[in-house]
Amino acid sequence: MTQHSHAQGRICPNCDGFPRVAVATGTRRQDGSRTTAPVTCPSCHGRGTVARSVSPTL
Repeated sequence: MTQHSHAQGRICPNCDGFPRVAVATGTRRQDGSRTTAPVTCPSCHGRGTVARSVSPTL
């Protein structure tokens, strides 16, 4: 039996579908772990996809 293929979403061109990341700041805590800062993509506002009108045409 064939599998259904879902339509591909319009992935944000700025974050490539990874809208929220944790960036290491370079400093360490006293226990040796690194401190991180959560960052959200400003283009898609943390959704990972963009509206058709915003996505670039190829």
